Amino acid sequence: MPKYLLALDQGTTSSRAIIFDLEGRPIKKVSKEIRQIYPRPGWVEHDPEEIWRSQLMVARQAIGEAGLDPRDIVAIGITNQRETVVIWDKESGRPLYNAIVWQCRRTAPLCEELQQSPLALEIKAKTGLIIDPYFSATKIKWLLENVTEIKAGAKTGKILCGTIDSWLLWQLTGGRVHATDYSNASRTMLFDIHKLKWDEDILRELGIPASILPEARPSCGYFGTTDSTLLGVPIPITGIAGDQQAALFGQCCFTPGMVKNTYGTGCFILMNTGSKVPVSNQGLLTTIAWGINNEVYYALEGSVFIAGAVVQWLRDEMGLVTSAEQTEEYALKVPDTNGVYFVPAFVGLGAPYWDMYARGTICGLTRGTNKYHLVRAALEAIAYQTKAVLDTMVADTNIVQKGMRIDGGAAQNNFLMQFQSDLIQIPVDRPKVNETTALGAAFLAGLGAGVYAGLGEISDKWHVERTFKPQISPEKAAAFYRNWEKAVERAKDWA
Repeated sequence: MPKYLLALDQGTTSSRAIIFDLEGRPIKKVSKEIRQIYPRPGWVEHDPEEIWRSQLMVARQAIGEAGLDPRDIVAIGITNQRETVVIWDKESGRPLYNAIVWQCRRTAPLCEELQQSPLALEIKAKTGLIIDPYFSATKIKWLLENVTEIKAGAKTGKILCGTIDSWLLWQLTGGRVHATDYSNASRTMLFDIHKLKWDEDILRELGIPASILPEARPSCGYFGTTDSTLLGVPIPITGIAGDQQAALFGQCCFTPGMVKNTYGTGCFILMNTGSKVPVSNQGLLTTIAWGINNEVYYALEGSVFIAGAVVQWLRDEMGLVTSAEQTEEYALKVPDTNGVYFVPAFVGLGAPYWDMYARGTICGLTRGTNKYHLVRAALEAIAYQTKAVLDTMVADTNIVQKGMRIDGGAAQNNFLMQFQSDLIQIPVDRPKVNETTALGAAFLAGLGAGVYAGLGEISDKWHVERTFKPQISPEKAAAFYRNWEKAVERAKDWA
């Protein structure tokens, strides 16, 4: 009997493959960074061919280095950076332009127009999203209007369009399957999350033909089988979810009210709301968490655009640190930030501010400020942004949080996690398996392949590695946060 699950985790900065045993323990992980392309200020792209080649390479490498026969893999789960879109030729499979990444702000002027149109309320009611360049819809419209080959292909029916999961699924199945799951579809600003279908009115208004879009399916179930030439044998693909929903699943946040935060390139805080479709009055998003069988679970989400990316900036652009790990060492060299507050609004501000014209701002600099203060302020900024979202969630739902489950690269930074707990004044739980996004994809694939009987069996496989508890007074935490809010006001509406 096959004994392992393969998770393909295609993220913003890397393609990864992780093999898990059926207990949810990682057996082998292989990762390859992908190139970031910045054609103009505020524009972000990826090479779709590089995404596919790197993802296939790490999958093969993981199986080989784990010493497994491909027949040992019972199923594959896919999880992916969301909102990023690719358009490709239906016959050749050739991408017709670079993938436009979720961080890209090129459609800000179009979004401004849409925000003033009657369509704005309709989009919020049907999709649960607000109009922002973050989501896929305006990226697709831009491609259809600005790339000659895509414009021609749309008229002749020769193109296909999808988020990264659809692109990988198409390639993995040898061009046989063009599909997505409900969680990814719900991030496009084109999908009616109540009726579970692409919305004809929004598509018509934006000039996007429904024929180019993938079939939307539940997140758990049979999507297709890999082409046998790719991994040696055909392997069923039985789970797909956008990275943040996959992390919510991997954290076993199956009970309504449970919250997780993933500290990745951005920060993504999700609260499971069960079968209830939550409505936020304060800038949070309503999204589909996952679809299993005939049940759809929803979530409230707050997205912070720049989290771990600020650490990359400190390392790559400023040269203040040589590694992400060094930020913790530097932050602990000083007792505080010496009054410095850093708002890393490099691509605008996400929830709950939604200011696409905000820009990065450092406040409180004095002659005594040194690099340790700046590094510490950058880390603290990640925690402040998380608190802003969590406070909004509590206000929207009236659910008082008793704890938060954490994952992602920056969740390994003990200084940051302690400061996070101090700031939000509740315990922060870090699991033994930090790769919860990939684990969620693996769990979904296992459930779809019949390996697990249900959510209860999966919950038993989640274990805490460390709990961080508040170590400062609520009054001190509140004072820190008031200064942060002052800094945010200075970053807004800059560009």
